[in-house]
Amino acid sequence: MTARLPPGNAGPHREEPTVLVVEDDASLRGVISSLLRSVGLRVETFGSAAAFLDATLPPAAGCLILDIRLPGRSGLDLQADLIKEDIRIPIIFISGHGDVPMTVKAMKAGAVDFLTKPFRHQDLLDAVAVALDLDRQRRDGEKKVSTLQTRFESLTNREREIMGYVTSGLMNKQIAHEIGLAEITVKIHRSNVMRKMAAKSFAELVRMAETLGPLLRKTKPF
Repeated sequence: MTARLPPGNAGPHREEPTVLVVEDDASLRGVISSLLRSVGLRVETFGSAAAFLDATLPPAAGCLILDIRLPGRSGLDLQADLIKEDIRIPIIFISGHGDVPMTVKAMKAGAVDFLTKPFRHQDLLDAVAVALDLDRQRRDGEKKVSTLQTRFESLTNREREIMGYVTSGLMNKQIAHEIGLAEITVKIHRSNVMRKMAAKSFAELVRMAETLGPLLRKTKPF
């Protein structure tokens, strides 16, 4: 079983950052939890990878503090599970037995940091601050892409085609010749595209097209 993602905007803590801690040592779990709560962070703790995988992940920004050695599936195994399921929560690994191969493998797979026990409390707080900021940035980026996709879906097929031609650098006259429309009709479609996409300038429309990427290219007949 894999950790479940909640429905959008669900739950009472949707705007509150949450730090998830997977550590089999109950005393250390308590120390980490108390430390994080002392700086105003919400914390959820788990004693094993299995317990974490049975949980529903909070919908707000968050990060995962993960012991590399756990009963059953290891921290590296859990990291691989999350990657497989495209759950991109930033991970901070902790270990009392950390070695170079483990560190390299964890970092190559996208871990934010790797701390060896006993670690300084400030080092953990600094790593958590970086991880939470990364997750906020990722979520903001995904939200912007989702908004652009919704706007793009509001375009007619012809408007999508025109957007493809316009953002590839063709002038209205060239587009009109290419698809067999009057130039004034192309201008009208172009104006509709700018309005529906909420683009304040041609340069902004081009940036939107770059963000939409494959979705827009599917509409281009060239």
